[in-house]
Amino acid sequence: ALESGRPVVALESTIVAHGMPYPQNIELAKEVSSILRERGVIPATIAVKDGIFRAGLEQDELENLAKAGEENRAIKCSSR
Repeated sequence: ALESGRPVVALESTIVAHGMPYPQNIELAKEVSSILRERGVIPATIAVKDGIFRAGLEQDELENLAKAGEENRAIKCSSR
């Protein structure tokens, strides 16, 4: 997307991991991504995975993150 000059929107992953219960969290993430794609924008969910910053999670990674929050496997990354 960036190489072709298409717009990209970074979507913060907290709502998926900690903000809503599964499966509502993943349904909302899919809905928001769909709305953005309809408008010609590439959605890129951002998260820290295995200690590495990621921009643009794959669908299976997003699904895993959604379940991880429910199962208390997702850890918040914060300076507070």
